[in-house]
Amino acid sequence: MDRIRKALDLARQERNRSPGTEAKTQPVFEARLPSQVPGAIVYVDTHVFQPDPSRLEAYRILDPAGNDVAAHAFRMLRTQVMQRMDEKGWRSLAVLSPAADDGKTTTAVNLAISLANDRHHTVLLVDCDLKHPTIAETFGLMVQHGVDDVLRGEAHVGQCLYHPEAYDRLVVLPARSALANSSEALAGPQGRALVADLRGRYPERIIVFDLPPVLGADDALAFLPLIECGLVVVAERATRRDELLRCMELLRKTPIVGTVLNKATDVNSGYG
Repeated sequence: MDRIRKALDLARQERNRSPGTEAKTQPVFEARLPSQVPGAIVYVDTHVFQPDPSRLEAYRILDPAGNDVAAHAFRMLRTQVMQRMDEKGWRSLAVLSPAADDGKTTTAVNLAISLANDRHHTVLLVDCDLKHPTIAETFGLMVQHGVDDVLRGEAHVGQCLYHPEAYDRLVVLPARSALANSSEALAGPQGRALVADLRGRYPERIIVFDLPPVLGADDALAFLPLIECGLVVVAERATRRDELLRCMELLRKTPIVGTVLNKATDVNSGYG
C-alpha cells in the first residue's frame, strides 16, 4: 500500500506544479445547485426491475442503509465527493481507473447507490464502458435497449432507463453490448447530444459515468471534456506505480475530486 500512496502523492504534486493549467483547459459548465429536495418519485416510462439479491452479493453491491464497514466507507466517500462537487455546482462525475481490475465499476455502482440514498438528489448511473460493459450484468438486468443503441441512433434515452427496486432515487442507463468505434461515438455528435439530454432532464440529478480504464483505450480521454470532474480508483495489489503516474498525467486537464484506494488492507484510509 505504501508504494501506491507514494505514487498518489507524487501524482498530486505533479498536477500542482503548473498552476493555472487546469483553469485554462477545463470545460465551462453552468453551476446549477438543487433548489429543493426532490419529492416522491413515481416511475412511469422508466422500466422497474427487481435485482437478484444473490447476484448483488456476488458483485459486492452494498445495502446503502447497512452498518457494515463497506456501507460506512461509501457514505464517507459520498459526503466528501458531494462537498467538492457542490463547491463548483458540478453534477456530472466520471469514475476512472488506470487499468482493468482496479474495482472501478463496483465503486461506481456503490457510490451511485450511496449518493441516491442521501435523499437530496436523484442519481443516474450510466455505463459508458463500451469496451466491456458490465453494469447490467452486475444488477442481473436483461437490457432491451441501452446507451449503445442511443449512440447508434437506434433508440432514445427514454427507452433505456431502468430503476432497481429497493434503491430509491437511482436510475440506471446500462449498455446492452459493446460498441465498435466507441471513442468516436462518445466524442462525436451522438455523445455530446447524449450528455446534453442527460444534463437537461433534472437539474438536481447527479450523473455518474462509468468509463473504460484510462490506459486501455482512448474512450475516457475522448469523453472527459463533456464531464465536469472525475474520481480515480486504484487497487492496492493491482495498480502499478507507473500506471498510476501515467494515468494522472493523462488526466491533468480533468478536475479530480479525489482518489479511492480499493482493496486496501487499512480500511480507514481508502479515500484521498
